[in-house]
Amino acid sequence: MKAQRSEPDRRRFLGVHLDPLTIDETVARCVKAVEERSPITIGVLNAAKIVRLRKDPRLSRAVLGCDLVLADGQSVVWASALLRRPLPERVAGIDLMLTLLPEAERRGHRVFFLGARQEVLDRTVAEVRRRFPGLVVAGTRHGYFSTAEAPGVADEIRAAEADLLFIGVSSPMKELFVQDWSARTGAQVVHGVGGTFDVLAGEVRRAPEWWQRRGLEWLYRCIQEPMRLGPRYFTTNFAFVVLVAREVALEVTRKRTPGRARSSRSARSSSASGGGRP
Repeated sequence: MKAQRSEPDRRRFLGVHLDPLTIDETVARCVKAVEERSPITIGVLNAAKIVRLRKDPRLSRAVLGCDLVLADGQSVVWASALLRRPLPERVAGIDLMLTLLPEAERRGHRVFFLGARQEVLDRTVAEVRRRFPGLVVAGTRHGYFSTAEAPGVADEIRAAEADLLFIGVSSPMKELFVQDWSARTGAQVVHGVGGTFDVLAGEVRRAPEWWQRRGLEWLYRCIQEPMRLGPRYFTTNFAFVVLVAREVALEVTRKRTPGRARSSRSARSSSASGGGRP
């Protein structure tokens, strides 16, 4: 069993922990994991998922049990700065995958794509091959499988001798697959990338960079699918703002309390020594 990872520099707030890494530092960790045959799993957190973890202990264990936990949402980066546990930048799952692929192409690392409907997966792989013609695609499999079929899926990935595994299925299925079966796959880097395959396949348009920089990617998605995503995003974003506000209030209280305590002790000491009212 892999030893429990302990990172003293992790940022802890809102009941979660995140690794303060840039995308370049994360890619370097992944390259090292493949070349040293030292497997790592990657979890990502955005505002919605932080809210969800508080109600879903199983998902919380799966995400926070990953070797690297990264800020997938800009709002999480802003919250970290507000709470004085700053993260250097957002490391979005899609950006990490698209930065890892050219490294894998250059180094001959083998990549497996798991997820989405078969036709979407086929278009994703075609687009990946177009962008990175020298990439070694070890294998692919659609993401529609049952819990009972998961061990067989892991064995299929192991048989393909994949170095990197990208999982394009929705939460919590991808996180639970990473938790339960990543070791069995034999992949050295296992990364759940959610809807990335849909973007590469042209099923969904990603927000332009202007929207991304301002933390409005969620709003851009809402505009595309208002009935499906609107209620979910507005509810979780409001809940996230409330969580951050409460944490800020607690921080303020913690800072004020020691001062009041010292003042109270000083007053009691003065009274006991005769320094009070005659």
